Amino acid sequence: QVQLVESGGGLVQAGGSLRLSCAASGRTGSAYAMGWFRQAPGKEREFVATINWTGRSTYYADSVKGRFTISRDNAKKTVYLQMNSLKPEDTAVYYCAARLGYTQQDIDVTNYNYWGQGTQVTVSS
Repeated sequence: QVQLVESGGGLVQAGGSLRLSCAASGRTGSAYAMGWFRQAPGKEREFVATINWTGRSTYYADSVKGRFTISRDNAKKTVYLQMNSLKPEDTAVYYCAARLGYTQQDIDVTNYNYWGQGTQVTVSS
């Protein structure tokens, strides 16, 4: 089993910044892709950012490109999402996810094996 625990969410004013963390534990295996997704009330869960095993390759949704940065520290089994220039439309529950045994980045929500419990991000105008 693998456990993912997110932290770092909260309430911030528009234009502000937050840094989310996602710590993995358990039997993660030798390599895994990681992703961040979000879900706003009444909407489907959507892709935000993904990073490959080495951390050298990343991919972002158009809506966050240039404002968010995903990174990882494999020694700590932790993935981060630095969110700058936040907008009210970024308000959502943010989830991290792991796809075990896959080294590349992945934007498909259905491919991920494990999910965190989510952390609320609220951006006020």
